[in-house]
Formats: sequence, structure tokens, C-alpha cells
Amino acid sequence: MTPLAFAESLVDAFAASDATSYFAHFHPDATFLFHDTPGRIESRAAYEQMWVEWERDNDFRVVACESTNQRVQEYGDTAVFTHDVHTVREIDGAEDEVFERETIVLRREGGTWTCVHEHLSPDPAHAASA
Repeated sequence: MTPLAFAESLVDAFAASDATSYFAHFHPDATFLFHDTPGRIESRAAYEQMWVEWERDNDFRVVACESTNQRVQEYGDTAVFTHDVHTVREIDGAEDEVFERETIVLRREGGTWTCVHEHLSPDPAHAASA
């Protein structure tokens, strides 16, 4: 599988709010930097726990996710996937939309790719037009 196909399968799992498939894309030692959470998330397990808490405490679910402006840069067994993300999510029964930019660092292990780092930030282009 190409790194782009792998990244697209990650986005598809997120868009379907399929936590099991989504988290299967991440290495156990993956780290995460999100603009709307405090500090760095130090592992896949820590992020999974946050997701469970969002679902339990806020009735969280992803309604839809669109990935545009995709780019993959390959460097041997490492790849960097960048894209713009438009997500519709439901929190406490109300839908909201977020527009963000994301960088995901992938590493090839054997014959497959795994995500080792994800960085999410607000999309300033959308903020400027809002």
C-alpha cells in the first residue's frame, strides 16, 4: 500500500467514527499535538483513552471528514502526509464544524505503514474568511 492510500484509509476510518480501525493505524509509541488539547499526547493508548472519555462524557462522534490539498513526501522508510481537514462532529447532540491543517508522519515497518506522529492546527485560511 502506498503512503497516500494508507493515509486515506486513516481518514476514512476517522470519518466513519470507527475508533478501532482509526487507532490501528497508529504505532503504540505515536505522539500527538492538537491545538485544542493541553500538551503533547504521549502514546496511542493515551489518545484512545481521551477518545473514550469524549464519547462517554460528551456523546462525541465524527459525522463526516473531508481531506483536501493532500501531499505526501517520501524519504525512504519515512513519509510526511499533509492535508486540509474539514470535520463535522457531534458533541452533546449538537453538530459543529472545524477546519484544520494536519501533518502526519508515517514510518514503513516491514511491508506496511504506521503513523508515528500527528500534528493538528487550526486552518488560518478559514479563520481569515470567517
